[in-house]
Amino acid sequence: MSRTDVLKEIKDAEAAAKLTVEKAEADKKAAIAAARRESIQRIQDAEAKAQEDYDSAIEKQTSEFAAKREVLLADGKKEAEKLDVDIDAKLKKVNDFLSEEFVRTINVTS
Repeated sequence: MSRTDVLKEIKDAEAAAKLTVEKAEADKKAAIAAARRESIQRIQDAEAKAQEDYDSAIEKQTSEFAAKREVLLADGKKEAEKLDVDIDAKLKKVNDFLSEEFVRTINVTS
């Protein structure tokens, strides 16, 4: 092999090595970009899932509170009706008592 052939082979090998390095750099950049896109997508998916879970939990609690509210309102209405009945009975007793006292006072003075 002549010196020219050896130099040509070295140049060819250097060119091939340069191409290999450039391809490796391009592959590296592409892999990094793909990894970044994937990580961004995972973050967005996780945030969407977290928001969905949050919304679901809020909706569930709202439904539970609404149901408890209805139960409490129904219990309150029953208690109010019971108090109305009790008040009516007590008012009748008070009216009867006042009427009796009035009549007795009139009978005593007459």
